[in-house]
Amino acid sequence: MNIRSLTRGDGVVIGAAALLFIASFLDFYSATGGDLPSAWDTDAYHLVLPSVFLIGFVAVGLLIAARFQPESRKVLGLPLSAWGTVLAVSAAWSALWSLITCPALLDLGAGSILAFLATLALAGVALFGSKVPALAGQLVPDPKPAAVPPYGGQPGQPQPGAGYGYPGAQQTPYGSTPQPVPPYGGTPNPGPGPQDSQQTPAPAADFTPFWFAVPVARPLYGEDGSPSPIAELAPGTWYLAVEQRGAATLIAQTQDGRRGVLNDTSGIQRG
Repeated sequence: MNIRSLTRGDGVVIGAAALLFIASFLDFYSATGGDLPSAWDTDAYHLVLPSVFLIGFVAVGLLIAARFQPESRKVLGLPLSAWGTVLAVSAAWSALWSLITCPALLDLGAGSILAFLATLALAGVALFGSKVPALAGQLVPDPKPAAVPPYGGQPGQPQPGAGYGYPGAQQTPYGSTPQPVPPYGGTPNPGPGPQDSQQTPAPAADFTPFWFAVPVARPLYGEDGSPSPIAELAPGTWYLAVEQRGAATLIAQTQDGRRGVLNDTSGIQRG
């Protein structure tokens, strides 16, 4: 479950559910000189509780659950979001009629008014939330990725040419002599023989390293083609894409410096 998949519209849905819950305990109708029961008194209001409040709660649950389920999952041929939309509109329709059919000797109570406003907001977001840019944005913004300083460095002190997150940086073993970092897009020093530069292809000149997060856990395989994964990328964690191989394959670097091949890049979120 990734909370960053929730939108601002989902936040409005959750707020409407809280308002609807509060309204269920308030006087549904009011009378001069006396208090009337809430919607939970089914002897007084009969179908108000199931047709307005309970349907509204179920609609909220379906709309939020749809965010964490694959789109292919359906109930009786319809996705969860479609069922939630139908129930949200039904709850708003019932709440409207509870206002219209208020008995002549009674007045509208706070419970009926708040219930109508809550179900109206719920139905509006369910119908038009994905079409309004202000509601379609992320509820929880993505954190800004920060480069991790190399071992022994102090936070806030940049180390030029080294450290996780620096494009073109090399991870050197402990005790070895660091090699000079070439400019981005350049070719490292091949050493005494030209065969080394032929074994490691240079990244595309138009590729720029970027941060990304995966929607679900995905394996990271070694660059040597080993069938066993060397790490697992977890949702909610930012990783650095340092190279692209083909249209759907990335060379990713974990926060501990390991590099590997990510074959499944569908649905990744760029930072």
